[in-house]
Amino acid sequence: MNKVVTICGSMRFKDKMMEVAKELEIKNKYIVIQCVYTTDKFSEEEQQILADLHYKKIEISDAIYVVNVNVYIGNSTSKEIEQAKKLGKEIMYLEPIN
Repeated sequence: MNKVVTICGSMRFKDKMMEVAKELEIKNKYIVIQCVYTTDKFSEEEQQILADLHYKKIEISDAIYVVNVNVYIGNSTSKEIEQAKKLGKEIMYLEPIN
């Protein structure tokens, strides 16, 4: 069975997120859920909707894959990692963390 993985990370790394998603699908045959948008301008309400939906994506996934370029993990991504931990999801990182 194929593993379902949600990509998490800062939108400043959206190009890397797309690259990682493609690699995970082709090399690992993972089913990848990613959320990369062409705009960074969202209203507060839209941001909340997207955040709530992202937590649902984590909920239905087997794992999350954190795209932590230069080991950077922002506030939102930290919360997503905590949510994944609470749900007992596997957590994978682009770059190892100490």
